[in-house]
Amino acid sequence: QITSDKSKAALLLGFAFRNVKDMRPAKQLPVIKTNLAGLKREEEVLVWLGHSSLFLQMNGARLLVDPVLISASPLSFLNKPFRGTSIFDPEDIPDVDYLLLTHDHWDHLDHQTVKRLKGRIGKVICPLGVGEHLEYWGFDKSRIVEMDWDESIALDNGLVIHCFPARHFSGRGIFSNKTLWVSYMLQSPAGNIYLSGDTGYDTHFATIARQFPQIDLAVLENGQYNEDWKYIHLMPGDLVQAMKELKAARNFTVHNSKFALGMHAWYEPLVNISAAAESDSLNLLTPAIGELLYWKDSTQKFSKWWEKMR
Repeated sequence: QITSDKSKAALLLGFAFRNVKDMRPAKQLPVIKTNLAGLKREEEVLVWLGHSSLFLQMNGARLLVDPVLISASPLSFLNKPFRGTSIFDPEDIPDVDYLLLTHDHWDHLDHQTVKRLKGRIGKVICPLGVGEHLEYWGFDKSRIVEMDWDESIALDNGLVIHCFPARHFSGRGIFSNKTLWVSYMLQSPAGNIYLSGDTGYDTHFATIARQFPQIDLAVLENGQYNEDWKYIHLMPGDLVQAMKELKAARNFTVHNSKFALGMHAWYEPLVNISAAAESDSLNLLTPAIGELLYWKDSTQKFSKWWEKMR
């Protein structure tokens, strides 16, 4: 059982007829449209593109993670992005060495985005089964690397990708769990970055921390949670516990601030984790969408940009 004791129909009805105060922001969010193509490859930088989409430079390699730049659903009028958050188009993304996918849900794998990027992607790294989507969309099979939990692959630029478990599910239509869902550790001479993907809380955080006692940056899911799906998304308290177990030097949370896919105010995930980080002395980074995050720079500070939007 991956959700609650409620039936699937009851869960869908509750989601369809939700009435949540401030579920979407009343004003346009502050964003920064960074010129990604103008970044020098030697810059160790991460740019949040909104929701869980990331542009990352690591030890000379360029990676794109879970890009959703056009649509987060099979129908474009559903799951519309918050005003001002869709500032990056596929054409704004420079050539990338690796497209990294955590699972095949629509809000993490937008077929329109990846099809428009197809000619500018070196290799695709994805969970078992997800490569079939890419092949169907015209990607050469030789460019796709599918990974299982607890597998690793050494790439160019001294980059090693370790595939780890997550507690979630998969599927893009009627049938679920025909493909795998994962988290990743990106290991390089420049440092280690953990990407949680979508996940509920489980023992895998402590297990990963034992294997990687030095994590420079943990990028963790934060948002679109609800008690009815607490096993497949991190509840606020679970997120704090995961941070404590990972013991990363710095933490950054995603899966918020672009789409209303949960049953909470749009700013609630950021308010919660910001308060928890202060009380528990967790090093939390809060860049706005598009803002440069130099993930090796321990002195960089960010504002609580959401506070002026409430």
